[in-house]
Amino acid sequence: MFRRTFWFTTGVAAGVWATTKVNRKLRQLTPESVAATAANKALEAGHRLKERAVGFALDVRDNMAQREAELGEALGIDAPVGPELPVPRRHAAIENHNSPKYVDGSTYPTYSYNRNEDH
Repeated sequence: MFRRTFWFTTGVAAGVWATTKVNRKLRQLTPESVAATAANKALEAGHRLKERAVGFALDVRDNMAQREAELGEALGIDAPVGPELPVPRRHAAIENHNSPKYVDGSTYPTYSYNRNEDH
C-alpha cells in the first residue's frame, strides 16, 4: 500500500512539474513575448554598439590630438603665428528682384505693378 501511494505521489508531482514547464515555455513562445524579447535584445545590442562607437570616437580624437601635437613639435608650428583671419562676409551674387521692397521708415512693402519688369 505504501509503495502505491509513493509512486502515485511521484507521478502526480512529475505531471505537475511537466505541465508547469510546458505552460511556461508556451507563454515564452507567444508572439507578444517573442517580440518583447527580440526588442529587448535589439536595444541591448544597440547600447553596446553605441558604447563601442563612442569609445572608438574618443580614442580617435585623443590620438589625433596627440599626433597633431607631435607633428607640431616636429615642424615647429605649435602655436598659430599672426593675427586671426576675419570671418568672411557673405554677399548675394544675384539680387532677388521678386522680393518686396521696403520704403525707409515704412513697415509695409511696396510692390511694383509693372508687368514688363520681369521681361
